[in-house]
Amino acid sequence: MFETLGRFTYRRRRLVLALTGVFVAAALAWGTGVFGSLANGGFEAPDTEAYRAVRTIEQAVGRTGTDVIVLYRSDSRTASDPAFRQTVDDHLAELPTSEVVRKATFWSTKSPAFVSKDQHSTYAVLTLAGADPEERLETFHKIASQVRQAPAGLDVKVGGEVAVFDEVNTQTEHDIVQAESISLPIVLILLVVVFGGLVAASLPLFVGGLAILGAFVVLRALATFTDVSVFSINIVTMIGLGLAIDYALFIVTRFREQLALGNDVETALAVTMSTAGRTVAFSGVTVGVAISSLVLFPVMFLRSMAYGGAAAVLVAMIAALTALPALLAVLGHRVNNLRIPFLKRHVGSSEHGAWYRLAHSVMRRPIRYVVVLVPLLLILGIPFLQAQLGGVDHRALPAGADSRTVTEVLQSDFAGAGGSDVLVAARVSSGDPATVLAPYIAELQQVKDVTGVQLAGFKDGIASVVVHTHYTSQELPARDVVEGVRAVDPPAGVSIEAGGDTAALVDLLEVLRERAPWMAGFIVLVTFVLLFVAFGSVVLPAKALLMNVLSLSASFGAMVWIFQDGNLSGLLDFTPAGFLDATNPVLLFAVLFGLSMDYEVFLLSRIREEYDRTGDNSQAVALGLQRTGGIITSAALLLIIVVGAFATSGIVFVKMIGIGLVIAIAIDATVVRALLVPATMRLLGRANWWAPEPLARWWQRHGFRETGPAESGEPTPPRELTRVG
Repeated sequence: MFETLGRFTYRRRRLVLALTGVFVAAALAWGTGVFGSLANGGFEAPDTEAYRAVRTIEQAVGRTGTDVIVLYRSDSRTASDPAFRQTVDDHLAELPTSEVVRKATFWSTKSPAFVSKDQHSTYAVLTLAGADPEERLETFHKIASQVRQAPAGLDVKVGGEVAVFDEVNTQTEHDIVQAESISLPIVLILLVVVFGGLVAASLPLFVGGLAILGAFVVLRALATFTDVSVFSINIVTMIGLGLAIDYALFIVTRFREQLALGNDVETALAVTMSTAGRTVAFSGVTVGVAISSLVLFPVMFLRSMAYGGAAAVLVAMIAALTALPALLAVLGHRVNNLRIPFLKRHVGSSEHGAWYRLAHSVMRRPIRYVVVLVPLLLILGIPFLQAQLGGVDHRALPAGADSRTVTEVLQSDFAGAGGSDVLVAARVSSGDPATVLAPYIAELQQVKDVTGVQLAGFKDGIASVVVHTHYTSQELPARDVVEGVRAVDPPAGVSIEAGGDTAALVDLLEVLRERAPWMAGFIVLVTFVLLFVAFGSVVLPAKALLMNVLSLSASFGAMVWIFQDGNLSGLLDFTPAGFLDATNPVLLFAVLFGLSMDYEVFLLSRIREEYDRTGDNSQAVALGLQRTGGIITSAALLLIIVVGAFATSGIVFVKMIGIGLVIAIAIDATVVRALLVPATMRLLGRANWWAPEPLARWWQRHGFRETGPAESGEPTPPRELTRVG
């Protein structure tokens, strides 16, 4: 199959490149418009009690959301000064009523919560026109410059939910440009070092560009049918560029090896595609499956990451299997042009180099390596046992961001303004809601840590009851308040649903707990099947899954130690919140599992190839590591550079993703692939290739194994599966 693909792309190389050019032109013209099609937020779980409660209140009673908070401060005047009030009123009066549907101030509400403790600051709450967050963001853009224009004598800062979204979007676009400006020059230099020439070094970046543009096209198309989060762009850039470089690195390296053996260009390409191309295909499917498992969650942020990640992997794989071989066919031996004189030309590896010696060194003492490294990785994962999960709040933005500053000032300087409300939607079947709900409201007053309860409004049998607490939405006691409110029985004929920020977080955590086992089971099952189809063994997939668990546990432990406990917060420039964003472990599990399998497939494919040739397990492991160790290390280093650049992000949970990937990739490419894999494969011996008799027979007939051209250009006959049992 892949030999045929290699020969086809050689013979139709100009057609393939022409179609690639058309695709690039279309993607540049249409796909790059994806930024204007993406949605904000998406961190809540739909169809939960909290979600339904807020929607019920908004539809029946009306929106009262704090879309925008305008914070006013005067060092010389206090809120009781008539001149202060007049200036604020004049500033707000200039805002068009078509865009701002409701305004609330200290003077309109008479609430002391609107005035700071020192009396020199106050704030206004604006409710914007718009049926959904995207429409409200568009409304905000129309009035943003006007709102931010400080009137004479006052300092003005703008915050609130919509302003936070606006700053997050701006920061995201800035971070992507910054990450690419940091990573691409370094990646290009490293590729030149790896390949020893400019032509070969440019090819992985060519595939990376195709992967990113193609994923943009997919995301924009999806955005016409469903909501896609703006943060999907981050994973497209990280995964698309990173894996495209990995895939191109393996294919270009194998192609140059074949040319160095004296094969003509067509044969070299056929051999490359039947070996490295096959491996890239399996790797792409495996990684894509792992990331696509995120669609099992109803949370828009996670589903969007599945869309972006899977699209990036799919396009990177297709580009590496079509456009890249066509370009190699055109270049032929010129792939080695523009060599750098002082750099060694890496076109192959010796039979008994450093990686070969390392493998044999490990395999002489396999038990020692296993009993040391396995407990070490488990110990590194211990901090994750103490993980606390929370939601995204203002601390996701960098310190000094206006919307973050507004929230911090409200929490520190305004008594009661920083607390989190529980919003109760009460359906009253008959009678006056105020009378019917009076006993219920009185009972809510008795819930621990509730500071006040009020009937905020009612219409058509739907009442809005607001329960106040002094805890912020992310504090653990606030979750107890939600549970306490939900535990209060309503009067006869009344049904209730409790929502609000804390309630939404409680429901999100419950949804994640319910769906996580299904996601993990899906990944494990499909990965196991794919690896069996690729290698004809049930032992290797089981071992690979265990290796992944070890590297993931160490990575998750590091995440808790850094981002929850705050270690290295100064160096990495973030504010520790005391918890991990609840969606991040789920996201990292899917992405890291896929990336770990990426390197596993590359290594095992070459080991399987050598085992089929020699029938010697230890020799196959040593030769497989010798032929792939340097490439895997180079690929891992390049991927670390690409994803590590996102550690500079001003958005904390994006920074967390970048750091988590860097740690996991580093552990996986060194400790796991270079040390644990040889040690465990030596201990298992011939059992590595074992499969039950029925499965072994099936694989002999249907397994996805290559019988394409040998490296000499002669056909390789099918080989019997060697197995134990």
